[in-house]
Amino acid sequence: MLDIKKIRRQPDWFKEKLATRGVKAEEIDEVLELDQKRRDLLQKVETLKAQRNEASKKIGEAKRNGESADEAIAETRDLGDQIKALDEQVDANDKVFYDKMSRLPNVPNEGVPVSLTEEGSVELRKVGQIRDFDFEPKHHWDVGENLGILDFDRARKVSGARFVYYLGLGAQLERAVYNFMLDEHMNDGYTEVLPPYIVNAESMYGTGQFPKFKEGVYQVNGEDMTLIPTAEVPLTNYYRGDVIPEKELPVYVTALTPCFRSEAGAAGRDTRGLIRMHQFNKVEMVKYTKPEDSWDELEKMTANAENILKKLGLPYHVITLTTSDMSFTASMTHDLELWMPAQNKYREVSSCSNCLDFQARRMHTQYRDADGKLHYVHTLNGSGLAVGRTVAAILENYQNADGSVTIPDVLVPYMHGITKITKENAVPFRNKLNK
Repeated sequence: MLDIKKIRRQPDWFKEKLATRGVKAEEIDEVLELDQKRRDLLQKVETLKAQRNEASKKIGEAKRNGESADEAIAETRDLGDQIKALDEQVDANDKVFYDKMSRLPNVPNEGVPVSLTEEGSVELRKVGQIRDFDFEPKHHWDVGENLGILDFDRARKVSGARFVYYLGLGAQLERAVYNFMLDEHMNDGYTEVLPPYIVNAESMYGTGQFPKFKEGVYQVNGEDMTLIPTAEVPLTNYYRGDVIPEKELPVYVTALTPCFRSEAGAAGRDTRGLIRMHQFNKVEMVKYTKPEDSWDELEKMTANAENILKKLGLPYHVITLTTSDMSFTASMTHDLELWMPAQNKYREVSSCSNCLDFQARRMHTQYRDADGKLHYVHTLNGSGLAVGRTVAAILENYQNADGSVTIPDVLVPYMHGITKITKENAVPFRNKLNK
């Protein structure tokens, strides 16, 4: 959430900056009008409370002097009724005010490319050599289905579209990838966490998914519970309402979790393969930092995600997203996009974002400095990485002409020494049936 005090001081600046994210100037004006109304109402409440205190004193004086206090009692009751009515107006105004404030996105940092579409992102660097195939590379879903390690048809029968069964060495490859990721992040100083996969509405509000993006998640009917769309939610809310000791900062945490997304509005997009699923695994990185450190920490987090891709030998590039394409809570986002040879283009596998104090204000997460003064922490989050998309890139980039897939060297120990997935070793129970 943005700081209303800053919006009061610089309304035109906020209008200009948020216009690059599709926010209309009238939305800022509405927030300021509600804020002014709130302050006016509170001032009236304070004035009436002062008058009630004076009337209460008159009651006491009258009783001590043996005089009638009826007039003062009646005045106190009347003032109490007025205060109650104003309090109700404050509450009603606050509901509208906080709802509108909670729907304003974070302010983009200087240097973020300005665009009202995803077009216009800036490429920071390309890394890795794109493979020159001597055969026509297949899409990862064809590679996986031909080997028998991905089964979309039976998943559709059991659950519906955008689900998959991983089988045999496919399941082991997925497990190898996320175990490798977790080990690398722990080497980089992250503490592994196994968080809840279901969270309450306050947690979803804290990280910015609610109230604006409810249509994108799965909620438990009749309960204040939501299946997590990303481990960012339980990891970032861990310190909600807390004051973190300054000496503990920065805090680095990482987690592997399933993620659940309804993919509302994604009809017709990536209907095949592992790119856009209702359920998928993701390794997440989250940081809590002091404000002066957060930009350096964003670059470190991006490097942590890149480290995974470099060691896997997967070609990728890093881009800075436009003002309208980055997440609602981000002030700047670096995307890592993997090269997918069958599609002949890069596809996103990680978004690393600095949210500044935007989430911390919603969660009331602070730290106390050496002088005893409270400050909001800055929060950062990034995929390290989306596991299914990484597996898809491995299947495409490491495929061979005979349909087999070579295992990247760093994953061989996690695959118990297996160096290649073939039709003969891919799914043991099917191999038995074929003998």
